[in-house]
Amino acid sequence: MQSTDRPTTSRILVVDLEATCTDESSSHEYANEIIEIGACWWSDSEAAPSLRFQTFVKPTRNPLLTSFCKELTGIRQEDVDTAPSFSGAASLLRKFVTAYQQPHSFWTSWGAWDQRQLALDCGFYGLADPIALPHVNGKRWFSKARGGIKDVGLRKACELAGMEFEGAHHRALDDALNVAKLLSLLISSASPPLLCSHLDNRGFGQPGPA
Repeated sequence: MQSTDRPTTSRILVVDLEATCTDESSSHEYANEIIEIGACWWSDSEAAPSLRFQTFVKPTRNPLLTSFCKELTGIRQEDVDTAPSFSGAASLLRKFVTAYQQPHSFWTSWGAWDQRQLALDCGFYGLADPIALPHVNGKRWFSKARGGIKDVGLRKACELAGMEFEGAHHRALDDALNVAKLLSLLISSASPPLLCSHLDNRGFGQPGPA
């Protein structure tokens, strides 16, 4: 993390994942698998992230998407059938991360689920984490910044912030870009100006393992 006398200038990686899923009535012991990865690099020098990444991922444990999953995400069976394996997708993500990360970069997602699911899939396939950066829980960060309100979903957070959600909810890149918009608001409205090194001790979220 960066020194306390330096404002946030390092890029922040925003990641969103979509996974196989089923309706609640038939979810017993259902294994979620990542089927889409979306990411973008946030920078205070840009009005909107220009460095973007998206890939579908071919699932193996539940190769056929449920109707519930397709309706929720808008992801089609043919999207995942022709997609790279998780190993291939993780390699592409790793290249995107390492190509643009800076010394004090970290990554964030809307909640802890994305970090956990990425770790689960990496463990299942015996792969190293493609994001070798500290993690900050963006949902908790937002809640703390709003005075300790109850954690809310991404759409509700945009509504509370007076921002219009853009794109399709539950699509990885669109969700990541909307989290990046909220990130801009959180950092620009922080008083005193938010420092990366203060994320943990201000209670915005403890960095996870690199």
